[in-house]
Amino acid sequence: MSQAVSSISPGIDFRRVRDQFPVLRQEVYGHPIVYLDNAASSQMPDQVADRMDHYHRYEHANVHRGIHFLSQEATTAYEETRTLTQTFIGAEKSEEIIFTTGTTDSINLVASSYGRLHFREGSEIILSEMEHHANIVPWQLIAEQTGARIRVIPMTDAGDLDLQAYRSLLNERTALVAVTHVSNALGTVNPVEEMTAMAHDAGAVILVDGAQAAPHRPVDVQEIGCDFYVFSSHKMCGPTGFGILYGKEEWLSGMPPYRGGGDMIDRVTFEQTTYNIPPHRFEAGTPPIAAGIGFGEAIRYLNQIGMEPIAKREEELLAYTESTLAELEGVRILGSPKERASSVSFLVDDIHPQDTGTILDKHGVAIRTGHHCAQPVMDRFGVSATARASVAFYNNESDIDRLADGIRELKTFFKS
Repeated sequence: MSQAVSSISPGIDFRRVRDQFPVLRQEVYGHPIVYLDNAASSQMPDQVADRMDHYHRYEHANVHRGIHFLSQEATTAYEETRTLTQTFIGAEKSEEIIFTTGTTDSINLVASSYGRLHFREGSEIILSEMEHHANIVPWQLIAEQTGARIRVIPMTDAGDLDLQAYRSLLNERTALVAVTHVSNALGTVNPVEEMTAMAHDAGAVILVDGAQAAPHRPVDVQEIGCDFYVFSSHKMCGPTGFGILYGKEEWLSGMPPYRGGGDMIDRVTFEQTTYNIPPHRFEAGTPPIAAGIGFGEAIRYLNQIGMEPIAKREEELLAYTESTLAELEGVRILGSPKERASSVSFLVDDIHPQDTGTILDKHGVAIRTGHHCAQPVMDRFGVSATARASVAFYNNESDIDRLADGIRELKTFFKS
């Protein structure tokens, strides 16, 4: 059984942190809720929900072009998120932070805008075998339009990327590498600094999908050296419908608009339109203002705890999860990568993952089941789906014990 862990470092009591998430105070089907689906979406603390409510009640107005008080207030709050994000990921300039609707939108923006400009017949785009569909399909679409070719970095049986194979794929035709920082299906942490250096040595640019990394560990895009980095608010204690594209100024300044509309223009006539400078060139129309302000508050909240303590706490929880699952008869954990973050995918005997998830849900335990938008990963391991438990800093060891108890009940149910 678990032992309470009150804090990682002086001044951080994760029991009190947990109390800041009202959803975790609920019961479902007569059981206190255990939320282990954080890789899909994290929960929101009171601080973020209250900030968004305040905007809706007292600051609601459109941003950027209004001269009246409410518009100025809303614009200031909204644009503060850009500066907060810049600092959070170590970007050199706030102009390198593009607001999008999420990681998927960010990748599509780069694929469309950068790809249309730089890809041509014979260009090669390198992806990895562990990518989320959102980091596969946009590149396939632009490859079909431009004549580019997709190349794939294979995985080892342990669930790590084969870096020797990656090196052999890089050549003078490589136009772009797109790779996940942390696998959503396996939790594998990829050596993105090393992979970035290798891409640059070959003359290629690199996009890093940070959707599963930015919520769980400190990220410094200048230290990584990547050309583009993308992530989502809703996995970081913020609202849905908001995300970030970081891009180096040298690339953004030359990229054409992704969408047309208001705010991304400089001058419009029926004969010709000239475009705004980044970041506004890529932010057409009225943005999700409340979500943007909410994400800024989520960054403040994470900063108050500290990403280093968050990472350390989650490392403990993940280790406890892996060891607890490993002790259960009939449970198979997919992969054994050199480094894992947040997520563990597993199978229980020959029970279908959907049945696993359904019965765990009746015991108040929320996990994710399916292919996790990573069907190539499933194909690599010869399965159609898995169950996935993913932790966040507000979880505790008792949550993992409840997961284990639910799996035992599941096995008893199917035996009977």
